[in-house]
Amino acid sequence: MLKFIFMFMFMIPLCFLNGMFWWVVQFMFFLMTFIYMLCINLSGNIESLSYSWGFDMLSYGLILLSFWVCGLMIMASVSIYQNDYYKNLFVFMIIFLMLMLMCAFSSVDMLSFYIFFEGSLIPTLFLILGWGYQPERVQAGIYLLFYTLLASLPLLIGLLSFYQLNGTLVLYGFWGDEISNLFVYLGMIIAFLVSMPMFMVHLWLPKAHVEAPISGSMVLAGVLLKLGGYGLMRVFGIMVSCCLSYNFIWVGISLVGGFLMSLVCLRQVDLKSLIAYSSVVHMGMVLSGLMTLNYWGFCGCYMMMIGHGLCSSGLFCLSNIVYERLGSRSLIINKGLMCLMPSLTLWWFLLSSSNMAAPPSLNLLAEISLINSVMSWSWISMIMIGFMSFFGAAYSLYLFSYSQHGMNFSGLFSYVNGYFREYILLFLHWFPLNVMILCGDYFFSCV
Repeated sequence: MLKFIFMFMFMIPLCFLNGMFWWVVQFMFFLMTFIYMLCINLSGNIESLSYSWGFDMLSYGLILLSFWVCGLMIMASVSIYQNDYYKNLFVFMIIFLMLMLMCAFSSVDMLSFYIFFEGSLIPTLFLILGWGYQPERVQAGIYLLFYTLLASLPLLIGLLSFYQLNGTLVLYGFWGDEISNLFVYLGMIIAFLVSMPMFMVHLWLPKAHVEAPISGSMVLAGVLLKLGGYGLMRVFGIMVSCCLSYNFIWVGISLVGGFLMSLVCLRQVDLKSLIAYSSVVHMGMVLSGLMTLNYWGFCGCYMMMIGHGLCSSGLFCLSNIVYERLGSRSLIINKGLMCLMPSLTLWWFLLSSSNMAAPPSLNLLAEISLINSVMSWSWISMIMIGFMSFFGAAYSLYLFSYSQHGMNFSGLFSYVNGYFREYILLFLHWFPLNVMILCGDYFFSCV
């Protein structure tokens, strides 16, 4: 893993060169993605172990997703390259963020994971505060900081108490004493529940998404929400008895909250806000499946994290393409886009259908696994999970039909063609999302 970390560190001076540095950094991200693909780990053991970094099958997919999304972030942010004086600092923030994410996902011991988990918030905060759209971005940054930092202190206390109990923080192949204290159990999971986010601690997410630039929205939806799910999958192995006793609380909150959030999505008139609330619905489904502690739930959680990272990021790219043309994200202004940009309507349809888990997207396989796990846990939960799936399809159709059809009140009926870069950007979101369903055996063997 050190070779990738050093590769990133040597990319930092490229940010402060004039000229073609932007495209060189973007090319290097995609090059490193394909180099990392060659390191695929199918053994189930931890590989590429160097100092306190290594990866197994679980962290491999999430590191690969981080590489891919960060490369696409640079491709989507060309308006900053053309207009912003601080574009060098912007690229530095993306490289620094990728470094934090890769160190977090490849950490072998939980203390280094905690440090990099919190460290990834710093460049995200700077992206929102430095390149956000409106003055409310300061309030959004404070929401992000306070929600996540307030919940992370109990995690540190829980890790220290676990170290006092077992003398180690390495969770791979753990054979020590389990955590049986309720307060330590709550401290270990509350930071991850806020990071996912779970219903009732989700208010920071829509606010951060609405105020963030396109790169901030992409990395928030694509990777940062997955840190919470990844952390839960790691720590559940050391407190199984507590999880079996108390996890029903989180399953109930996630199912009811996901249903309520899907109704909230049907009332949104802001494109980014609607996509942000749909992320809360998907993460509610992930959390409910994960908390059942069965095999289907873990596999479905992992698949949904990968699929949602690509699908949600692509929808944010679409909303940004429209925002750059019309200067508004309101569905009242953005009606009848089929008249304005007919070639983009296909991409709206493809990504909206993937968002509602239509075949052949990876989200379909993930939702089948999660529904299977929740129903095997309790058949009564079938009611809520059915409502979540139904209204998930309803708000995806609402997003597509209200944005593409109807009368355009802004009077924009002239044909506007997109840039080639934008179509490539959308294709690089959609293609992996629909091809990875062929790799189902990998996802079912990773946990």
